[in-house]
Amino acid sequence: MSPPLDASRLTTPELGAALRALPYRASAFLVTRLVRGRSLEDSAAFYGISPEAFSVHLLRAALELTKAAALPCRPPEGDVEEDVWARALAEALERETAGVPPGLVETVAVCRRLRTMGPEVAAALEAAEREEEDSPKRQREDWLRKVAVLALLGLTAYLYCNRPPEEPRERPVQPRTLER
Repeated sequence: MSPPLDASRLTTPELGAALRALPYRASAFLVTRLVRGRSLEDSAAFYGISPEAFSVHLLRAALELTKAAALPCRPPEGDVEEDVWARALAEALERETAGVPPGLVETVAVCRRLRTMGPEVAAALEAAEREEEDSPKRQREDWLRKVAVLALLGLTAYLYCNRPPEEPRERPVQPRTLER
C-alpha cells in the first residue's frame, strides 16, 4: 500500500506536470501569483481586474491544480462559500498562521508548496516549453501549418485568376439640367 499523497512532498516535475495539465488561463493565474511571486494587488492589476475577482480566479485555479496533483479537494458549495474560500486562500498566502477552512487545507498546502518552489518550477516550465518547441511533433505541426497557408494562398490566386469576366455596367443616365 502506497503512502497517502502529501502536498509537502510534491516535486518540481510533479508540480510542473500538474500546471501543464491545467487550462492555460488557470495555469497563468497560478504562475503569475505563486511562481513569479507577485502580490495579490500586482497580479490583479496585471490582469486588469479587482483583487477580489483575482482571488476568486486564483481559488478556482488552485482547486484545479489540487485535483491535477491527485490530492483530495472539493469545490465550494456555492457563491458564498467560494467568496469565503477565496478570501481565506488570499489570507493564507499572506500569513502562515491564517485560519483555513477544512475543505481548503490541501489546496492551501499545494499553493504554499508551489510558491516555495517557484524558481525551480519556472525553470522546469521553461525547459518543458523549449523541449516542446524542439520536438519533432511540433516541427511537423509548424511545417503542416505553413503548407496549409500556402495551399490557401494558391487556391485564392487560382480562383482570382479564373473568375468569370464581369459584364460592363451601363452608366446611369444623368438628368440634364435646364439652362436658361
